Amino acid sequence: MWPSPSVRMCISRFESIPMKQFTIVVKPFRAEAVLRVCVEMGVEAGIVREAKGFGRQKGYLNRYKGSEYSMAYLPKVEISVWVAKEKYEELAERVAKAARTGRIGDGKVFVVPTAWPHEIEF
Repeated sequence: MWPSPSVRMCISRFESIPMKQFTIVVKPFRAEAVLRVCVEMGVEAGIVREAKGFGRQKGYLNRYKGSEYSMAYLPKVEISVWVAKEKYEELAERVAKAARTGRIGDGKVFVVPTAWPHEIEF
């Protein structure tokens, strides 16, 4: 019988966690639009990192915004934010809409439960 009792217990724990972490990977020129959506949704803090990566397009973009790039990796921006579980579905939809250009390689949105949803300031 699926799901097993242990899987059901994990699912119920996942649903009871009050916050979700979003890791959003987008093309650099879409990062501002995605961050604007996050602020509009009430996200108070986040982390933005420059990244390089490849996916289905396999890096077959020789020129990007007038610059030459390696055939293996393309520039991306990784954004990490934390939201209340009540808002995460709406945020996922709005982020996808803001990041979408209609071409391959638009990006990814990963949503995971936050294991320790309390801030520790130091």
